[in-house]
Amino acid sequence: MADPTFCSVAEVGYKAGAGKSATSAAEAYVLAYAKGVEGYINSVTRYNWSDVYATLNVDVKFLLNEIQSNLAACYVILYDMSGYTSISEAQTMLNVLWDRAQECIKLLPDYKVKDFMSSAGA
Repeated sequence: MADPTFCSVAEVGYKAGAGKSATSAAEAYVLAYAKGVEGYINSVTRYNWSDVYATLNVDVKFLLNEIQSNLAACYVILYDMSGYTSISEAQTMLNVLWDRAQECIKLLPDYKVKDFMSSAGA
């Protein structure tokens, strides 16, 4: 199996933390989560980043990586929270991952940011 489009399976695991379930952090599960997240990113931004990924500036790729790995990690955590020291710990991780992903999503449709990012590599 291959990595998701915008991030790696390993990056998702890092963000899910030490308490993650081995089952939900398995490659097949992470790929399933990441595919759904990729569709979400493309839908919510109304732009198909997947189709143009190879041509994107590295800064845009970093944003897409951050969003996909954060949101896929949320699914890994949600699958089984019993490995974390408390539900509060798992919830804090979910909140941080979700908030950061949403901040990054806000940047993607901003054409000024797109222009900056495309010219940054020039």
